Amino acid sequence: QVQLVEFGGGLVQAGGSLRLSCVASGGTSSSYAMGWFRQAPGKEREIVAAISRTGITTYYADSVKGRFTISRDNAKNTGSLQMNSLNAEDTAVYYCGAKQGPYVRVGVNEYDYWGQGTQVTVSS
Repeated sequence: QVQLVEFGGGLVQAGGSLRLSCVASGGTSSSYAMGWFRQAPGKEREIVAAISRTGITTYYADSVKGRFTISRDNAKNTGSLQMNSLNAEDTAVYYCGAKQGPYVRVGVNEYDYWGQGTQVTVSS
């Protein structure tokens, strides 16, 4: 059983930056692909970015390409999401997910484990 805990959410002005971290325990993060999702009020959870088990392959939603960067450090069992040029549309609860296996996964239903989420609020 893998437990995921997210850190780094908060309130930021439009144009600002935040860095989210996801710490995994109870397993070996190098066995899992990881992803960041977000859910805004009244909307479904959606993929933001995903990364393969090795970190070589990444995926970004069109809405965040060029602004967000996903990374991971398997030695520290952590994943990160660097978010730059934030805007009000990025306001949501952000979730870290883990999927056993090597490949990038982008579907919500494909993930095996989830963190509790961290709120990101961008003021305009």
